[in-house]
Amino acid sequence: MSWKTAYRSFYYEQADPPDDIVLQPETTALLVIDIQNTYLEVPDDETEAARWQPFFDRMNNIVIPNTARLIADARDRGVEVIFARIACLKDDGRDRSLSQKKPGFNYLLLPKDREDSQIVDQLEPQGDEITVLKTTDSALTGTNLRLILQNMGIRDVVVAGIFTDQCVSSTVRSLADESFGVVVVEDACAAATERLHRHELEIINMIYCHVVQSEELSEFWQA
Repeated sequence: MSWKTAYRSFYYEQADPPDDIVLQPETTALLVIDIQNTYLEVPDDETEAARWQPFFDRMNNIVIPNTARLIADARDRGVEVIFARIACLKDDGRDRSLSQKKPGFNYLLLPKDREDSQIVDQLEPQGDEITVLKTTDSALTGTNLRLILQNMGIRDVVVAGIFTDQCVSSTVRSLADESFGVVVVEDACAAATERLHRHELEIINMIYCHVVQSEELSEFWQA
């Protein structure tokens, strides 16, 4: 199924196909969100580890390899590669937003220099590639990313990362509200479950972004 007809919500079931996507390398950035060591750590509890195993499989077999290919292709094309990661500046995390202080899954204490807060080795930033640190879901809300993109003349952002229904979605909505064109690469993203992943993509597709497959992205670049 083509990106023009996939991931349709109720709102867009009967909508005409969107126009072709055209991306210019000099005005496009690839944004990789929160693919950090902490999220690849298998829980000690066997039941919890089994519950998360489909996520680990998707990350190791699909998301990380596809994101690595996206990064390599972006670098070859001269497309700006930018990373966002959850990381607090204070060791005790008192600079975190409220959402990251609440108990439960979203409780995140990731000091910026600690190993578990780093981008996974397979996707390590190179040279002067920018990494923004955030204590919010959206990579725009709690950082200077908006200013960075504007200063570099970026108009379109290709998004990969996790979690589809949390930081990816929040970032995509913020980017759209700031009038950036947004493309989300479905097979370079993941949520905790496939159901959550697909449902969120249907919600944001065609309103805040266009959801595509990594193999389709090559068709959009302007020579």
